[in-house]
Amino acid sequence: MATIYDEEAVEVLRKQAAVQPHTLKRFRNVLFKQAAGLEEALEILPVEQQAGFREGLQAEVLTLHEARVSEIDGAEKLIFRTVDDHLIETVILKPESGRTAVCISSQVGCACYCSFCATGLMGFSRNLSVAEILDQVRWVNRRIKTEGRSVRNVVFMGMGEPLLNQAAVFEAVERLVDPAWFNLSGSHVTVSTVGIAPGMRAFTERLPTCRLALSLHSARQSVRERIIPQARKYPLSVLKEVLEKAETRGTVMIEYILLKDLTDRPEDLTALVDFLGDLPVHLNLIPFNSFIGSNLEGTSYANCTIFCNKLKNKGLKVTLRHSLGVDIMAACGQLVQHKLKIDKNID
Repeated sequence: MATIYDEEAVEVLRKQAAVQPHTLKRFRNVLFKQAAGLEEALEILPVEQQAGFREGLQAEVLTLHEARVSEIDGAEKLIFRTVDDHLIETVILKPESGRTAVCISSQVGCACYCSFCATGLMGFSRNLSVAEILDQVRWVNRRIKTEGRSVRNVVFMGMGEPLLNQAAVFEAVERLVDPAWFNLSGSHVTVSTVGIAPGMRAFTERLPTCRLALSLHSARQSVRERIIPQARKYPLSVLKEVLEKAETRGTVMIEYILLKDLTDRPEDLTALVDFLGDLPVHLNLIPFNSFIGSNLEGTSYANCTIFCNKLKNKGLKVTLRHSLGVDIMAACGQLVQHKLKIDKNID
């Protein structure tokens, strides 16, 4: 059975049922912008045209396996099961600003094996399809609709390296900002990468209105290689060249994790300032969130603040981020921690 995300299949059904293009547009509006269920959306169609769509279309691609809600900040972690029995995770962030964000996954597991991220410990299973990526956003919109909320920001910072699933991620992003689909602002869609240089170039060329986030985490090549294996393939000099030539209207975000005696020393700060230079970027400092299997230690909050203030004094645009969902293992770097716990208990 085809899904609501399969444009070709939906077009075939439209022609078979003699549905007018403008009616199909209204059908999609109800499904994706109003986060309605399939039956509600079918009410847009004349009764005699509904059967073909009802019998030929599947609304949900993912099945909700488990949901956890933070007692501290209201963040939610949704664990979805795919049709081939993989588990992926999506996080709903509800900051005090009221601007609801959803952190979505692009792969089952991850092949980058960054030492500060639990997902890498799972290894890599497969890429997610366009439908599986978009269904995370639609699921969240339907879930928070009763709260009077809707997704404002989508960040590809969940499981996986988005630019190693470039074709599906790019198509999903295009639909997220397409007025005929989810109709989000390009500046509200961010794709994060550990530094896949060819993908970064392609992203800024094809999706110039959307945001790119580089998970830099160290501006010292030797340190970066230690915590991000992909850094050996794409060194800092290559990444800086990409950033300098980026054809993007949105500000590039630089993500930097603070690890005790590894990325928070005076020499780390100096290297970071030198690397960023006059690049038109915004720097996000991220506290380390611990997980089973890691031997890293995060910088204390007091020292994170000191590091942040020193960067501001150097004239950089910088924000010290506060992690949401730590108590449900939904914070940055913690996704799929529940599976690691289960596996460890079994062993």
